[in-house]
Amino acid sequence: MTKIGYARVSTIDQDFEIQQQRLKAEGCVIVRAEKVSGASREGRTELATVIEFLREGDELVVTRLDRLGRDTRDVLNIVHECEQRGAFVTILDPHVSTRGEMGHLILTVLGMVAQMERRFIKERQREGIEKAKATGVYKGGKSRLDNCLILKLNSEGQGASAIAKAANCSRMQVYRILKRSTEVPADLNS
Repeated sequence: MTKIGYARVSTIDQDFEIQQQRLKAEGCVIVRAEKVSGASREGRTELATVIEFLREGDELVVTRLDRLGRDTRDVLNIVHECEQRGAFVTILDPHVSTRGEMGHLILTVLGMVAQMERRFIKERQREGIEKAKATGVYKGGKSRLDNCLILKLNSEGQGASAIAKAANCSRMQVYRILKRSTEVPADLNS
């Protein structure tokens, strides 16, 4: 039996060091960590690796349920996949394990609470944005793409695929930026 820890934070400016230390203190011989949102399983490659690695009798350990996921269905699917491999899931805070039937019930309820908490966070964020807009303070989110680079590469005649690769984004994002700039050339079918 191997204890495998999984640590996760949502943003790159957060640190998962405390989670990793706690998982090692709990006897996890392997600890995988990633910086990605828990809203869905999309892009969570470390979690996928951990689940793939699990063998009969192994245990997936996380510090809190929301580190595993913030969607009840995702959490239950993760637990199911672990069980299909003959492994268990343990949450340290509060201490819950799928080794017993009561653990499944508690995990389901905790998963629903995590999902509800995520909805509350989004609702508070939306209220804050509306208030900031009403007072003229809201500036919008930070632009994650270099619009100038995209427009420059387009003016140099590069196609959407080449621009997307250079700007580290999708072709759809390139099309949107070009459309907003009203400089969408007809030859972006590359």
